[in-house]
Amino acid sequence: MAREATGEGRWLNSRDLRGSRINGTPFLGFFLLRSVARRTAKNGRPFLSVEVGDRYGTISFNVFEDGSGFGLLSGLAMGTILEVGGLVDFYNDRLSPRIQSLRSVSPDEVRERRVDADLYDGPKESTIALREELLSQIGRIGHEKLRQTVWRALDDVGEIFWINTAAVSMHHAYRCGLLEHTVHVARAGISLLSSYPFIHADLAIAGMVLHDIGKAWEYGGDGVYDRTPIGRLEGHVVLGYRIVRQAALACGLEDGLTLRLEHIILSHQGLQEYGAAVLPSSPEGVFVAMVDNLDARMAMVERALDNTPPGDEFSEKIFGLENVRVFTAET
Repeated sequence: MAREATGEGRWLNSRDLRGSRINGTPFLGFFLLRSVARRTAKNGRPFLSVEVGDRYGTISFNVFEDGSGFGLLSGLAMGTILEVGGLVDFYNDRLSPRIQSLRSVSPDEVRERRVDADLYDGPKESTIALREELLSQIGRIGHEKLRQTVWRALDDVGEIFWINTAAVSMHHAYRCGLLEHTVHVARAGISLLSSYPFIHADLAIAGMVLHDIGKAWEYGGDGVYDRTPIGRLEGHVVLGYRIVRQAALACGLEDGLTLRLEHIILSHQGLQEYGAAVLPSSPEGVFVAMVDNLDARMAMVERALDNTPPGDEFSEKIFGLENVRVFTAET
């Protein structure tokens, strides 16, 4: 196990660190290595821009060539568990810790210290229950060939759909996040369908279940995720369109429904600047895009609330919500 100097201090997760307002407080913590980028300062000194994180958020810091951990970080894979030691420091009200020690550690050591629950993020609900709910949601599709198309698309993608992330960082960015997001979109959408009788309910449910299926191939990793080569080259909208079209053709879904289902996949991002191939232009397309956006945004709000240190009146800025700070008071 690669090792550099080990620091001394209280064991803190990223939420605790943000809530510790006394500069100079020593700390230790376990974090996943999420990104390392080599940079050059204005004075010509090379440094590493580093991002680590746990289930409560991320921490960014710089390590210069002559600093502790530079050599270690240069050769580590993303997702490596690090013990980080240093001093709490804030700059312009933003956590900017002074790092004094770094070492890579094994998952066994994290479990021994009983802090592994702080390290890995995941759905709050049982993934078994989420999977059963999705199966039930698919069972609500009365149109036989539409239902067969959904099953065929999921079978073609395979087990990765049920365990993959829904994003790198924005929302549901953890193992089984794609399953959780899909179930929540369908759950919210099904509850609203009776208010809009002009919507083809079976088509809307199929679209909600399949809208992000391309993310199963867009992302890869375990604990720390990034885009796969095909994800970078094509993106989940195009990948999802291909998966769904192939399934629809294999199941003999009629041309009109195939076209409308494909449109949901191509337009569910809502706006072209957000990644939609076309703007939502059917009742079901508009409906799925809106419900998808609702769940994504509310997931960001929930995560911000969970990650806000006790006593703070507002959360940190939420990038996906135009950098607003969410009010956290219960009354």
